Amino acid sequence: MSVQPSELRAELPRKAVHIGSVAFALALRWIGPAQAALAAGVALLFNLLLLHRLTRRSLLRPHERSRAFSWGIALYPAVVLVLVLVFSRRLELAAAVWGLLAVGDGMAAVVGLVAGGPRLPWNPAKRWLGVVAFTLWGTAASAFLLRWTQRGVLDGGTAGSPIGASFLATSTADAWLPDPVFLLLGCFVAALAAAFAESVDSGVDDNLVVPLVGASVLWLAAALEPGRLAASAHAWSAALVPALAVNLVLAALAYLARAVSRSGVLVGLALGIALYALGGAAAFSLLFAFVVLGSVATRTGQARKRALGIEEARGGRRGAANALANSTTGVVCAFLAGTTGRPALALAALAGAFSTAAFDTVSSEIGKAYGRRTVLVTSFRRVPPGTEGGVSLEGTLAGFLAAALMAAVAWIAGLVALGAAGLVVVAAFAGATVESYLGALRASTRLDNHLMNFVNTVVGAATAAALVSLAGLG
Repeated sequence: MSVQPSELRAELPRKAVHIGSVAFALALRWIGPAQAALAAGVALLFNLLLLHRLTRRSLLRPHERSRAFSWGIALYPAVVLVLVLVFSRRLELAAAVWGLLAVGDGMAAVVGLVAGGPRLPWNPAKRWLGVVAFTLWGTAASAFLLRWTQRGVLDGGTAGSPIGASFLATSTADAWLPDPVFLLLGCFVAALAAAFAESVDSGVDDNLVVPLVGASVLWLAAALEPGRLAASAHAWSAALVPALAVNLVLAALAYLARAVSRSGVLVGLALGIALYALGGAAAFSLLFAFVVLGSVATRTGQARKRALGIEEARGGRRGAANALANSTTGVVCAFLAGTTGRPALALAALAGAFSTAAFDTVSSEIGKAYGRRTVLVTSFRRVPPGTEGGVSLEGTLAGFLAAALMAAVAWIAGLVALGAAGLVVVAAFAGATVESYLGALRASTRLDNHLMNFVNTVVGAATAAALVSLAGLG
C-alpha cells in the first residue's frame, strides 16, 4: 500500500518541526541544568498555548483537529524537561537522548513515508527502512550531541559536571573524552533498542517510549567501566565450557519433561549459557529455581484450567518468547555486576528480576487453579479467572511465597545480603503489580503478554536496586 500525497503533506511539516527542534540541544554545551530546565519549561508552555495558533493547526493530524490539541506535541518538550532534570549532572546524556527522540524517531517516520518498502511482520504500520533510518540517524545524532556537550565541560562551560571514566567517556592523552569506538557502539545500541521499541504497536506515544528506552540504555552504557569490562572478559571466556555443559544437560531435561518447546530450548540455552558465564553458578541458580517453580505452578490444577479454557498453550511448554521475556533482564544485570562500580546493586537487580518473574508466573498459575475470587486490579471488579489484570488472594499469596523462595536462593548463593533479600520480595510484588495494571489496560496499550512480562522484570530489577541503594546496602 503506497503513501498518499495528502498524508505526506500533512505529516512532513510536523516531522520537520520535530527534527528541527533538536537544534536547541546544541545550547546544552554552554548552559547549566537550571537554565536548560527553564528553557524546556518555556517550550512546553509555548507548545501548549501558542504553537497551534501560530501554525493555524497545520501541525495537527486529522484526528487531533477536532480538539485542537496534540498529546505528542505537548509530550515532546515535557520529555525534554524530564531528561534535563533526571540527567542534571550528565547533560550530555540528556542531549544524546534528545538526538534519538528528534532525529532518530523523526527520520524513521520521514523515510518510512517517502521511501516506503516492506512492512514489519510484527507491526504492518511500520517499515524496515524506518527502523534502519532510526538506527543510523539516531546513532549519528546522539553520538554528535553527546560529544558536543561534553566538549563544553572540558572547554570550561557550565553544562553538566566533570566527566568521569566510563564506557562513554574514556581517558585520552589530554582529557576525559568519549572514545570514538565506545561512543559509537553505545549510541548504536541505544538507537537500535529505541528503534525496536518504537516499532512495536504498544499504543504508548513514541515521545515516551523512545526516550525511556534510549535513556535507559545510554545510562547503563555510561555506567560501564572499561577497566572492569576488560578484567571480566577473561573470567567470562573461562566459564563458557562449564556453562555450555550445565545448560546442555538441563535444557535436555527440561525438554524431556515437556517444560519447554524446541524454540524455548534454543533460546533458553543461549540465555542460560550467557547467565552462567556472566554471573557464575550463583546467578544461574536463580534461573534454575525460576524454571522449577514456574513448571510446577503451570502443572498445578491443570484439569481445572483446561475445563475453564485458560490452560497455557502447548500443554504448558514455554517457548522462545517466554524465555526472552523472563530472562533477558537478569542476563543484563549479571553483565552489569561485573562491569560497573556498583556490583551489589546490579546483583540485587538480578535477584529482583527473577523474583518478579517467579511472582508473576506462580501467582497467575495458582490463581487460575485455586483462586476463589478474581478481581481486576484497576477497579476490584470481579472477573473470570485468567482475565488479564485479574488477581486473587490465593494467587497473590503464592506469588509472595515464590518471590520469598527466590530471594532465599539469592541470599544462600551469596548474591544479596539478608536485609536485601526482604527488599527483593517487595520489588517483586511491585513488578508483578505493574504487570497486572498493564494487563488490565491491555486494550488501550496493545501490549502483548510477553512484552508485559519483560516490562515487569525491568520494574522489579530497578525497584530492587533502588530499595537496596536507599537502605544503604549497596
